[in-house]
Amino acid sequence: MPRILFVKTSSLGDVVHNCPAVSDAARLVPGASIDWVVEEAFAEVAKLHPAVRRVIPVALRRWRAAPVSRATRAEFRAFRTMLRAEPYDCIVDSQGLVKSAFVTRLAKGPRHGFDAASAREPLAARFYAFKHAVPAGLHAVERNRRLAAAALGYEFGGPGEYGLRVEGAPPLEVRAPYALLLTMSSREEKLWPEAEWRALGAGLQARGLRCVLPWGSEEERLRCERIAAGLSDALVPRRMSLTELARLARGAKCAVGLDTGLAHLAVALGVPTVGIYTGSDPALTGLCGAQRLRNLTRPLAQQVLEALV
Repeated sequence: MPRILFVKTSSLGDVVHNCPAVSDAARLVPGASIDWVVEEAFAEVAKLHPAVRRVIPVALRRWRAAPVSRATRAEFRAFRTMLRAEPYDCIVDSQGLVKSAFVTRLAKGPRHGFDAASAREPLAARFYAFKHAVPAGLHAVERNRRLAAAALGYEFGGPGEYGLRVEGAPPLEVRAPYALLLTMSSREEKLWPEAEWRALGAGLQARGLRCVLPWGSEEERLRCERIAAGLSDALVPRRMSLTELARLARGAKCAVGLDTGLAHLAVALGVPTVGIYTGSDPALTGLCGAQRLRNLTRPLAQQVLEALV
């Protein structure tokens, strides 16, 4: 039984973009046993993929805050022990960063990754035993799939499948049908004007859809509440886990989001989704994979509504 380890630690959108590569490996490598190293904050997404046998959480982001503390050292030793509990036949680092390459160095088995010209951080290539050239101008989903194919020895091709499976009831009762408005972003330049969100929400309400605005930080909650205040029937729910958000997304009639991991998660779950891009290039990290999606660059609310028809 071939034992495969994927290293794709963060962020949320990147983790979602790695799922089709996992699906390919599960389908094309007979008897594959697949593990995945992922940042603790995004481990729930990896657990939604039924082909993943074992999710190994890592806390590199949190450990950086106190790298020499007793708690950090103890947690790192526990992580290393878990990672090295068994050898792998193939280790695939699809992150292409020095931090993820360092993780591959800790695991037992042949290490595969992007070559220096392909990796996001060229220095990462020094950590791999096997280096693969993958054009940098491709979408992240295709880059991940091509790297996995080269590392595992099967032919790349065909449509990619995210393969996520969401079970359980929605985390809250929402009068259906409803639309998800994913207004959050980690970068200021990726935000969309609140007036446009309100105009979009009003248009969706006119179509009989209730707007649901999830959030993850206090700043995002306040933004959602300001937008919802201009709508007659919008809902700003409590803070939810990624698993709960996946259940909420699964029941949505549609979703509209910025360049945020939750928009990619909605697409992975088959929800008709429009992506709004104001500060990044959708050719590289846009919504990808489903037939019912659109990527729009700096649109007006009316253009988003038309894309949702």
